[in-house]
Amino acid sequence: MPDPDNMVLEQLRVIRAAIDAMREDMHDIKHRMTSMETAIGSLTAAEANHYASSATRADRVDMRLDRIEKRLDLADA
Repeated sequence: MPDPDNMVLEQLRVIRAAIDAMREDMHDIKHRMTSMETAIGSLTAAEANHYASSATRADRVDMRLDRIEKRLDLADA
């Protein structure tokens, strides 16, 4: 008959190996999440910068259009 203590120790080793593998997987997942968060942050900053510059250009176009309409007497008083 097998020794029960050895069977328990063997099962504990198997459990420890599984936990170590899960710990390694979690480390990889955390690293990948950090990379994704950084990338999303960069994209968000780039989008905000693009929106700000687009809004500024649109404002300038509106001002120029208003000035043209006034010169051509197309604008309402």
